[in-house]
Amino acid sequence: MSSPNATPDATPDAVTTVFAVSGLHCGHCETAIAKAVTALPAVRAAGASASAGRLTVTTAGEPDEALLARAVDEAGYALTGRI
Repeated sequence: MSSPNATPDATPDAVTTVFAVSGLHCGHCETAIAKAVTALPAVRAAGASASAGRLTVTTAGEPDEALLARAVDEAGYALTGRI
């Protein structure tokens, strides 16, 4: 039985989301976009595939799509939606 003063785990569950991205052409592009996205505070992991035109992001809780889109845009690519 838990104590009435126990605090619940404050870490939200991880959420993995796949996005379509335009402008990915090579391994350098994959590295650049993953680096830009993993710099965001809630992002736990990110990986990009130039051949699939996809970005897979694991975040603590639901992703902030506007923030992700801004980071992707600043890296020179365009987030075009969820897959």
